[in-house]
Amino acid sequence: MSLTYAIVVNGPAYGTQAARSAYQFASTLIEVGHTLTRVFFYQDGVLNGNALTAPASDEFDLVAAWQQLAQAHNVELHTCVAAALRRGIVSEQEAQQNQLPNHNLASEFELAGLGGLAEVLLSTDRVIQF
Repeated sequence: MSLTYAIVVNGPAYGTQAARSAYQFASTLIEVGHTLTRVFFYQDGVLNGNALTAPASDEFDLVAAWQQLAQAHNVELHTCVAAALRRGIVSEQEAQQNQLPNHNLASEFELAGLGGLAEVLLSTDRVIQF
């Protein structure tokens, strides 16, 4: 039986295992035939959407991995707008609105409110938090 999942990621791309475990879980879900509709990045998890992350060449690039997952499997990557702005993760639109000189939200990621999280809680079979 195939189920529809959403994932909530609270851990940063680097420094804890949470986001990497979430990515591995997401990849496995898709591999075994389940549907992953959305990954919601909250608290320090929004750091997964930082386009300026530059891991060493011999390290796993988690930001790029999330982007590839989103492209290949039509998975929405939402970052909490309030948490992102507090941590310096800014979309082009938010940079303009807040008169900031640059933006750094990675492609495939989009800023969203907690309403997006509430919606996914109601529309999926399972929500897993890391």
